Amino acid sequence: MDVLISGASVAGPTLAYWLHRYGFRVTVVERAPALRKAGGHAVDLFAPALDIVERMGLVDQVQDRRTGTERIVVRREGARRSATIDVGRLMGAISRRHVEIMRDDLGEILHSATADDVEYVFGDSVASISADGGVTFERGPPRRFDLVIGADGLHSTVRRLVFGTAATRWLGAYLAVASIPNDRELRDTMEGVIGVDRLAGTYSARHMPDARALFLFRPAAELSYDHRDVAAQRRLLRAAFADLDGEVPRLLDEAERSDAFYFDSVTQLLLGDWCRGRVALVGDAGYCPGPAVGGSTSLAVVGAFTLAGELALARGDHAVAFPAYERELGDYVRGSRAFAVTMANRLVPRSRAQLGALIAGARLLTAVPAPLVRAMTRRGGRLGLHDTVRPVDYPALLGA
Repeated sequence: MDVLISGASVAGPTLAYWLHRYGFRVTVVERAPALRKAGGHAVDLFAPALDIVERMGLVDQVQDRRTGTERIVVRREGARRSATIDVGRLMGAISRRHVEIMRDDLGEILHSATADDVEYVFGDSVASISADGGVTFERGPPRRFDLVIGADGLHSTVRRLVFGTAATRWLGAYLAVASIPNDRELRDTMEGVIGVDRLAGTYSARHMPDARALFLFRPAAELSYDHRDVAAQRRLLRAAFADLDGEVPRLLDEAERSDAFYFDSVTQLLLGDWCRGRVALVGDAGYCPGPAVGGSTSLAVVGAFTLAGELALARGDHAVAFPAYERELGDYVRGSRAFAVTMANRLVPRSRAQLGALIAGARLLTAVPAPLVRAMTRRGGRLGLHDTVRPVDYPALLGA
């Protein structure tokens, strides 16, 4: 069977790897002219995603490219004293396994694992999809595929073409990341300042020559802007942080000059289904729980693995595989949405009282024994979400 995947970031190459392993012929089309090499922003791989990466034989490469961030040093707006958060303790409370890696580094590893076996078409995008699998492209000639998979992110073209306007839930915040010079020579530490409705920080990675400026902020109301209008996004960012002193003015200036700038709303997709006809969605294209707050990268890896496995079990019969994929992944998606709402409220405090509690909690996290941290943070079950997910052993079921 011939399968087209739109998107070559994380979900797309992961899905391509497993589909090829199960005997499908795979083409990946990517709008960008080449594989992204700017480093991207840091993303988290939690236990179920790392289990899958290990099955792919890539866990050593992923570990080698981890950011190496060991601590977060955060200062409250207007204060001199800072609090230090042990990243290992924090992530250990969330999941039994964790690696932080730059998104583009992860994409490069996944692409390298599939480049010899999968057809990649860069610099093009899907323009239309017919019910029988006919696909036209913005630049290339039309082709026909048995299945079409949208792995093209929160602003998915495939989703728009097939599903129309999707229901969303804005979680009240916006995220911006810019590549900037590593003037503070950061390697294992993230530095930041936090106040009511906003935070700003800087981090790097062991192997990176530059750094990243990170901004999260909560405006009074949802903003209106074109997600492709970078100049407007930079103006909105500066307006949200212009009154801060210290390192923030420099970070804003660097973000203004940066060639690698990302800005988006922290928004959830609320699609009830991710499959229609011969088309399915995977990763952020189908069920983004919220950038930076919902574990979307791990969810994308598990979703891609699950979709490929169900298609293999059904011998390519999408009428059987697609509903099974939705059933198998449903609890993880719903749990990730709830987790994201919780984290969005905690990361960007809404009041001075919440801000004080966050700083106090950061100090407590560092002071108390690690087992007690895990017990405290997992109360209610949501922070332990990833450890409840056990990917199906599809290769064993298939005799692979």
